[in-house]
Amino acid sequence: MLRRLLAPAILLVLPAAALAQRAPVPTTCPAATTPDGDGQKDFDWEIGSWTTHLKRLKSPLSGSTTWVEYRGTSEVRPVMGGRANLVELKVEGPAGRIEGASLRLYNPHARQWSLNFASAGGGVLTPAPIGAFHKGCGEFYAQDSWEGRAILVRFVISDITPNAARFEQAFSTDGGKSWELNWIAVDTRRP
Repeated sequence: MLRRLLAPAILLVLPAAALAQRAPVPTTCPAATTPDGDGQKDFDWEIGSWTTHLKRLKSPLSGSTTWVEYRGTSEVRPVMGGRANLVELKVEGPAGRIEGASLRLYNPHARQWSLNFASAGGGVLTPAPIGAFHKGCGEFYAQDSWEGRAILVRFVISDITPNAARFEQAFSTDGGKSWELNWIAVDTRRP
């Protein structure tokens, strides 16, 4: 009798569990051929202190669906008279600690930003994704390598409000036809 009662309940739970394990879909920014205009102030909304909730794919481009989570802070301050900014990220969780810095530089001629990142663990700058904001969504691309394979990197900043924003990174091994999301950070402004 108990088995007969549990069978429908198990069938209801199984689809929900299967959905929970699906890979997150990367955010898509509105199509744009040019930036919105002079983008020098595009990151002004982010100056200040943030609480960061970060999830990263444990083993990108391996078929893994295991994510690890971190919590911590991001501090963003203007440098070079506001034509650039510096982000200091410090998060930790069961998988360890991530500490890094991003120097974002604005190129007024191209009207684009470069996002130059270095982790304390790696000690070198990664190839800088370059791009711009369009209709409140920032989209940035770089060529890089991952475990010896050439990849494209896509970094998206979306859902921007005065008190929150979402940051995503995805890799592509097929020239941008498909993307695997591997980094999701949601920042909320600290009082």
